[in-house]
Amino acid sequence: MYAIQAENIDKKYKNGVQALNNFNLSVKTGEIFSLLGQNGAGKSTLIRILTTYLKPTSGTITMLGKDIIRETATIRSEIACVAQQTSIDMYLSLVENMMFQSQLYRIPKAEAKKRMEILISDFGLKEYIEYPVSSYSGGVKRRLDIALNMMSKPKVLFLDEPTVGMDIQSRMTMWKMMRKIRDDFGTTIFLTTHYLEEADSLSDTICIMKDGKEVIQGTPFELRTYIKHDTLQIKFITHAEAKKYITTITEFCSLKEVRLQNDTIIINTKDSHADLKKVNCFLIENHISYNGIQIVQPTLEDVFLRLTAKDEGGM
Repeated sequence: MYAIQAENIDKKYKNGVQALNNFNLSVKTGEIFSLLGQNGAGKSTLIRILTTYLKPTSGTITMLGKDIIRETATIRSEIACVAQQTSIDMYLSLVENMMFQSQLYRIPKAEAKKRMEILISDFGLKEYIEYPVSSYSGGVKRRLDIALNMMSKPKVLFLDEPTVGMDIQSRMTMWKMMRKIRDDFGTTIFLTTHYLEEADSLSDTICIMKDGKEVIQGTPFELRTYIKHDTLQIKFITHAEAKKYITTITEFCSLKEVRLQNDTIIINTKDSHADLKKVNCFLIENHISYNGIQIVQPTLEDVFLRLTAKDEGGM
């Protein structure tokens, strides 16, 4: 069963900007779904439409089996959205924030207290109860913000870049929390992130979008197999050294795709072991000094860069 299905979604603003263009996606119930795309790809517009703040120009969207236009009020009661700016009241305590949230959703006081105790325990917030909310770190504030939004028991939780600006320890705590929301609460999570390793580690399904369209959708494994060949990576001491030899190596490799990334020359190859031997011999015979050469399997970052590259050679 699908929690969200969007078909042929267009969104054109009054100023003429086409933010979404025949966009499609399917989000399964109870999964972590990650949306990836460069700035300006249309992610924010899509989120605002899915959370009922905007109406699409055309197309159909069903969420939890309901039409998002005709049954907006019902859908709003079954979803929650955690934006990049937290919704915490800094003048209230942790408990007061959570109980106030329960009042907004008209949750009976006894039931609200039970939910609050579970969320405080599950999200590791117990040790912070006695401290002012204003003194919390950014990571703890984010966890509290998500706990607030879980008070209403949403069936779909939208998280807009929840780990942006966090240190690695806070990010790992947040990843654990998101898995718990999916596994223990059965909540579908719709996640936007710029951290590709985060999407790769957490997601059941990933959608990459570009210029208002979906480019590809699938599991992390399916996306990695989109690029059906390995790469040879030749690492140099500096970017200048790598740039110095990029033309020579490109000419030697003939039809193979060769590109420069920082201090490394990357060669797409269908026969990685044979090409490794040939390129290595070429480098030695031509007295080209390098730090190392290795065969590397495609990563999610490789797929993302390939699919979102600018048409004018912006890869």
